[in-house]
Amino acid sequence: MARSPSLFVILSTAGLSLALASCGAKAPPGAPPPPVPYAEALLYDSTGRPAGVVTLAPVNGALQANVQVTGGITPGPHGIHIHAVGECKRPDFVTAGAHHNPTGKQHGSENPMGPHQGDLPILTADSNGRATASFPTQTTLDAIFDADGSSFIVHADADDMKTDPTGNSGARVLCGVFYRKLRPI
Repeated sequence: MARSPSLFVILSTAGLSLALASCGAKAPPGAPPPPVPYAEALLYDSTGRPAGVVTLAPVNGALQANVQVTGGITPGPHGIHIHAVGECKRPDFVTAGAHHNPTGKQHGSENPMGPHQGDLPILTADSNGRATASFPTQTTLDAIFDADGSSFIVHADADDMKTDPTGNSGARVLCGVFYRKLRPI
């Protein structure tokens, strides 16, 4: 299959920009800026039906979470967490492991010994089981993409923000594994 010269030039320039950025060199004038890495998790319910997307993208030195649940949860508050293993085996998603907690803290922002880096704010679903939220996190892309990866879980119940280890947030109802993606600046 013949390649388009313009696609080849774009890919070559992007590769050169990435190579230069990794060694601290400046890109040639007019070269596009290197793409920015971010994390994305596609959410699924216990039957495998798509239920939303979560992104973790660098913003002002922190990872900004953007959560969009398109269905699959009951109306009202739900605990949400980043979990320590990048695996979402149905139907109960226990393969996602415990909360992402590389610093060995206890659960919850209201716990004097907490929080885990994977502890996140409450997500509130509307009457159709849809929800959106955006907030900063306390983790990094390197921590998300450790040896066994990470996942995002939506729980059946609200998180009490203090009870170790899970905040009494109930069953795991949605899960998505984080994958590394690249976005142009």
